[in-house]
Amino acid sequence: MPEHAPAAEQTLRLDTGRPSLRRTATRATPPAPETPPAAAAPVIPVTRTAPPAEERDDTRPVGREWMQADATAEADTGLTDDTLTDAVLDAPLLDQPAVDQTAVDGTALDDTVLTETVLDRPLLDAPPAGGDDEPPADVPPSGPGGPGGPGGALPRRRWRRPAVLAPTALVAVLAVAYGGDLLLTGGDVPRHTVVDGVDIGGLAPAAAEQKLQRELTPRLATPHPVTAGSVHTQLTAADAGLRLDAHATVTAARRGALSPWSRVSGLVGSHEVTPVLTGSPTDLDAAVTDLASQVDQPAVEATVAVQGATAAVVPAADGLVLDHRAAAAAITAAAARPGAPIQLPLTTGHPHVSTAAAQQVLDATVRPALAAPVSVVSTDGRDHATVPPAALGAALTFTAKPDGTLAVGLDPAKLQAALGAGFVGFGTPARDASFAVSGGSIHVVPSVDGTGIDPAALAAQLLPVLTCPAPRQVTAQLGPVHAAFTTEMAQGLGIKEQISSFTTQFAPTPSGTNIRVVAAKVDGAVVKPGETFSLNAFTGPRGTAQGYVPAAVIEGGKFTKAVGGGISQFATTMFNAEFFAGVQDVHHQPHSYWITRYPAGREATVFDGLIDLAWKNDSDTGIYIQTTWVQGSITVTFWGTKHYDIESVSGARSNVVDPQVQEAPAGPDCTPMSGQQGFDITVTRVFHPVGSSSVVRRQDFHTHYKTEPILHCVPTGAPAPAAPAGGVPDGTTPAAGPSPSARRPGRRPTRR
Repeated sequence: MPEHAPAAEQTLRLDTGRPSLRRTATRATPPAPETPPAAAAPVIPVTRTAPPAEERDDTRPVGREWMQADATAEADTGLTDDTLTDAVLDAPLLDQPAVDQTAVDGTALDDTVLTETVLDRPLLDAPPAGGDDEPPADVPPSGPGGPGGPGGALPRRRWRRPAVLAPTALVAVLAVAYGGDLLLTGGDVPRHTVVDGVDIGGLAPAAAEQKLQRELTPRLATPHPVTAGSVHTQLTAADAGLRLDAHATVTAARRGALSPWSRVSGLVGSHEVTPVLTGSPTDLDAAVTDLASQVDQPAVEATVAVQGATAAVVPAADGLVLDHRAAAAAITAAAARPGAPIQLPLTTGHPHVSTAAAQQVLDATVRPALAAPVSVVSTDGRDHATVPPAALGAALTFTAKPDGTLAVGLDPAKLQAALGAGFVGFGTPARDASFAVSGGSIHVVPSVDGTGIDPAALAAQLLPVLTCPAPRQVTAQLGPVHAAFTTEMAQGLGIKEQISSFTTQFAPTPSGTNIRVVAAKVDGAVVKPGETFSLNAFTGPRGTAQGYVPAAVIEGGKFTKAVGGGISQFATTMFNAEFFAGVQDVHHQPHSYWITRYPAGREATVFDGLIDLAWKNDSDTGIYIQTTWVQGSITVTFWGTKHYDIESVSGARSNVVDPQVQEAPAGPDCTPMSGQQGFDITVTRVFHPVGSSSVVRRQDFHTHYKTEPILHCVPTGAPAPAAPAGGVPDGTTPAAGPSPSARRPGRRPTRR
């Protein structure tokens, strides 16, 4: 068998001594082309010789078949030397064991040569099976002829690719930034957090709350322009009962404090947070209701208007009403923005009753009802009365129903008022309970029920006959008529003792007549708990028709006359009774000049329709007013349940101004004036528990009196008299001082 020349050595050499991690792969001289033997080429035996201690040859021989497979794979897959070089360069060399650079025969290997068998080794740091770098299922396994074997291209690791490395690096940078920011400000409000223009970023929660309270709370007092239809007004957050909840606002701002996105975005931008407002739903509803009272234009229900015996249809009309829920939401939303305009939503309201339905009621019921009177007779036929069409028209009522109908009725009270005394002859009238004073005590006079026509029963009888033609008649049934103010009601008021009394005196002048008339009007009045007594409202007009006469009054700083003059004396007397009863003073006005017969700082004036005296019974028991007029004096006494002992303390007069002498032409319009000092004074009402000297409370009444001039009525051309020393002219007598019965306080406290 002929001998073949030994195959040329085909190896790759690796220089492991370079510090660089780049590896260079080269091929040795290729073998001369020859026909491959039939049998497998024998493996060249390698005799390992121990290398010197400082070197070790790790080169291993490989068979020729591997080289042939390599050539075949290169032809099939296009694997080139450059490809192999790249594959080798991509394999990590970290943690590689040192490579022995000694050849088999003990000679040193070239630094740039790496035995091809190195390519058969698994790449260092290869991922475990099933890892992230596991090749797809359609990639053939590594081996000879495969991508990872001899002759195949090695796949590039995915994590080394730029598409993976760039996002990974960005995430790492953001993670470091988030961690550092969280470490530095983890418990604070995220940086650059802004609440309605107030930056609280980076502050501790408590400091952030204080800053919000300091800077945002004043803004809530800024009025908001409110528009609702044609109505324009203003509203503040405080008016709606809304206030800043700083704690809830900071809590909302910190809700995303641990969010990476919030932390990182805070480094480059601001985070806007809406202020949290809280308040009482009741206050907000009240504010909306108040706005609705200004805005609402309710739908007009079609109805029938009656004037005397004439009737006409009032047509229906749509309305505009405030949407309460939407309005509350709009107010709440705008309250956090100072001065932000508020547009209140309105809804259209439609009437239930149409104009056509009202016209039908007019034609079918109202016109026949007003066409003729209705006769009323008693059961025995002895008593007769007539209800005229005007009385029927005054008592007619019209009620819109949700089903669109217009219901017709008769109001018993209006019917009774329209008839007046027309039914007095039917039965006997009822008598209300009253009070009577005898000696130093008061007792209840019981009520008495009567018999007669019940207005409610009569209205029920009249309604069916209104559409009947004339003549029309009903038979009235007499029944019990109960008193409006019963014995039980009177007893329940707790009126059992005298609680105050005051008397003033007057000269026998026309004023005395007016005092008598008003006293008779007020005598017997009962003021229930919580009610307010108004002298003008109770007496009504005070003119000649009511029995009043012209008397002296002060008008425009001058003494003159007017009908009803002198009523101020009754007002002063009642004010003092009110003062010592301990009830609430609603309104009183002192005279412009001090009148010496009244206690200084404890008096009042009235004028019909202009100046009133009003007080409120703020106790839990009733008050019975007794007036006693005798020639020259008037007394007002309050009866009820005594709750306080009242003490009156008058302070010293201040700002005292002496009167000046004036003169005016004599005539009907000139009334001489004696003059009086002007001054200021304070009277204190001291409340004591009954029978005790301890003080419950004090109440001051401040009064300023003008200086009353000394006025002389001088005939035209006559010289004015000289004023004597002391400021009072000769022959002029000052007004008499107060009588002891007036009970005006001196320097010593007066108690009632």
